[in-house]
Amino acid sequence: MVFSFRTISKTAQGLYKEKGSKFLSFAYPVSDEPSVKNILLDLKKKYFDAQHHCYAYVLDPEAKRYKAFDDGEPNHSAGDPILGQLKSKELTNVLVVVVRYFGGKKLGVGGLVQAYKTAAEEALRQAPVVEVEITKEVIIQFGYEQTTEVMGIIKKFSLQIAHQAFEEPCRIYAHLKIRQEEAFCHHMAQIQHKGIRLVSSNL
Repeated sequence: MVFSFRTISKTAQGLYKEKGSKFLSFAYPVSDEPSVKNILLDLKKKYFDAQHHCYAYVLDPEAKRYKAFDDGEPNHSAGDPILGQLKSKELTNVLVVVVRYFGGKKLGVGGLVQAYKTAAEEALRQAPVVEVEITKEVIIQFGYEQTTEVMGIIKKFSLQIAHQAFEEPCRIYAHLKIRQEEAFCHHMAQIQHKGIRLVSSNL
């Protein structure tokens, strides 16, 4: 089971030049395909006069969803080298786009592979890499008099509180790191007799 994943925390840019061609590269943290689509549309509007907008992305904590796109360059000469950089750095939830302005001299397939790889690497080099813990939502229900004990559970398992409702019965909506799932569930089962229980979760 995957407990965490590596991604980038903010957008970054890079630049590579070869034989008159300019390769502008951009790295973005993304979470889904619609986000990717919106970014691509914005870049195509901004760099409407560029010859190619090649890209690759990886999504999902287990990096199960990915795509590479050559945008008119020879097959596998652009998207795949970009994707290769994401995979070699073990990054997910990241989109890298390389915008090419043709300089008049052909680079050949080997030259293109190297250019797109280097451009992608330049953008990713500027992007801060972060380790993100995978979490699941849990909802704890309890009586008001048990608030102190519940807060102790929150602290013990480092739960991130999303919402609290202190009407009877009280409820706390929180995010649990899945690496602590087994220990958390065991603890909650032991104290169920006290009226502190999970009423909903995606565990």
